[in-house]
Amino acid sequence: MKAVLLAKDASTGLPKAELKEVDTPIPGPGGLVVKLEACGLCGTDIEKIRGEYTAAMPVLGHEAVGTIAAVGEGVAGFREGDRVFPHHHVPCHSCHYCKAGSETMCDMYRSSNLTPGGFSEFFRVPRWNVSKGGVLKLPDDLNFDVASLVEPVACCVRALDKCGVKSGESVLVAGAGPVGMMHSMLLKSMGADVIVSDVSEGRLEFAERSGVRLVINAAKVDVPNSVKAETEGRGSDVVIVASGSPEAIIQGLRSVRKGGRICLFGIPSRGSILDYDIGDLYNSELSVFASYGATETETKRAMAQITSNHSDFAKLLTHKFPLEMFDEAVDTAASGRGMKIVVTPD
Repeated sequence: MKAVLLAKDASTGLPKAELKEVDTPIPGPGGLVVKLEACGLCGTDIEKIRGEYTAAMPVLGHEAVGTIAAVGEGVAGFREGDRVFPHHHVPCHSCHYCKAGSETMCDMYRSSNLTPGGFSEFFRVPRWNVSKGGVLKLPDDLNFDVASLVEPVACCVRALDKCGVKSGESVLVAGAGPVGMMHSMLLKSMGADVIVSDVSEGRLEFAERSGVRLVINAAKVDVPNSVKAETEGRGSDVVIVASGSPEAIIQGLRSVRKGGRICLFGIPSRGSILDYDIGDLYNSELSVFASYGATETETKRAMAQITSNHSDFAKLLTHKFPLEMFDEAVDTAASGRGMKIVVTPD
């Protein structure tokens, strides 16, 4: 079967994505083998290819959905032909981190994955993920392309839970890429007053069409001043930094009101450093926190959101590429020419 795997470039020693022929996996006791139907391309996949991402194992593809092709011994509740979303990371729910509500910090959470990865014609879901509730059956009326959004939307759901956004609050989403727009869509459904900033005219036009109240071109306008002008001089109640750019983080810190909340959602490149006066953080009593990943609790909620707002979420999908054109998919995503990119078997 065909699979996109991380390899090392012989001339540079740097990572690269490579389409290879590998053995089709077998489920093993307690496991499943899933036939790929669609897998979203995440910014973290691009960072792994560039050697910039170190938060988890270097496996490409985790926004995968498909049809069960083989069921391992001892698996109950699933059969061949079931349409499923399998989460690549599943916590134990019994360690100190899990009991404290930090499930995505669980040692077991990042120790399991899809094998050989989500960008494969077939992939194995391990016993751990199956037994811990990480595999969800998809509704019959939810098509696979849109279903590939379950994992990233779930990550946004978890982040917004941490933010504690209330109806009527002003929220700046710094970054109008795919996850920025997912946050914006969820925030609108919560009754928030949504402002979106970015440096890309195309992405800002997409955000404007989605119905957010205001878009700000960060390449042309001072974002903090613009946000304060829209909030009676205070700044926004909440900032979601949906970009790993240090400049976007600083913009967020300077755009939030005193006593406000800032969620760092985008993943900074390794070695990123902020030039920011920590005294301002203290004197303004800001709450700054990060949000990483999601659990099966959020994936269930994400699936419900996507199913009930299918047409809105479908608008995020702008490009589709077969496995053979994976390099083109990466180029399109990295250039910002599209919104959400989906990779399919053929």
